[in-house]
Amino acid sequence: MISPLAFVDPEARLGNNVEVKPFAYIEKGVEIGDNCVIMPHASILEGTKMGSNNIVYQNSVIGATPQDFHFQEGGKTRVVIGDNNRIRENVVIAGSSYEGKATTIGNGNFLMDKVHICHDVIMHDNCIVGIGVSIAGESEIDDCAIQSTGAVIQQHVHVGRYSLIQSGCRVQKDVPPYIILGGNPASYHGVNAFILKHLNTTDRILRHIANTYRLIYQGNFSLQDAVIKIREQIPMSEEIEHIVAFIESSKHGIVHRMKDN
Repeated sequence: MISPLAFVDPEARLGNNVEVKPFAYIEKGVEIGDNCVIMPHASILEGTKMGSNNIVYQNSVIGATPQDFHFQEGGKTRVVIGDNNRIRENVVIAGSSYEGKATTIGNGNFLMDKVHICHDVIMHDNCIVGIGVSIAGESEIDDCAIQSTGAVIQQHVHVGRYSLIQSGCRVQKDVPPYIILGGNPASYHGVNAFILKHLNTTDRILRHIANTYRLIYQGNFSLQDAVIKIREQIPMSEEIEHIVAFIESSKHGIVHRMKDN
């Protein structure tokens, strides 16, 4: 299952039924789980550990040296990838800048052509990352988040679960869960109801989420006061508690309200 035209270092560890196509390049110390496919001209570099059932397409580079001035040349860098990911053509995933850390990609993610994942990013499960998206260092992407074509996520940004970032957005602040983000500067454009309905979220919970964000983005009071109002006025559920916890833990503030025309 390993092409004689591929390079696989003898110190790399490959699981069962791994396919390595011609001209793929796998360095020493790499670990690849069962049933993975490494397409032609893909490069899997030292410090990468990958789970099972992943496909890495042509010209992708996994474990690239971090483009970070804090990284010491010659230092060790790591990438940890889970199971069932699709990493399409020309994707670059940089390793971590510091020993003991790792750029982390969870399970079931779909990274499209020309995605760039910078150092120390943490991406959880079942995310969709559109063509040409750039995610800067030390950002965190929660479960089932969608970043559409050409979005730019700046450093340290936290993107909440089941959110949708529309094409071309430049994101500088944290993106709360369940919302749609659009425009430039990127701003709140409503609740991601289409996806939530597909998850069988009840109409009652959808109303509560919408009312929560109405207090945050349309109330005439501070974010801290909005959180107090939410606790007073919105029935608590797992979804509402998650929104409140996300906002209270935000270190850089959340995205703004859409400007009125």
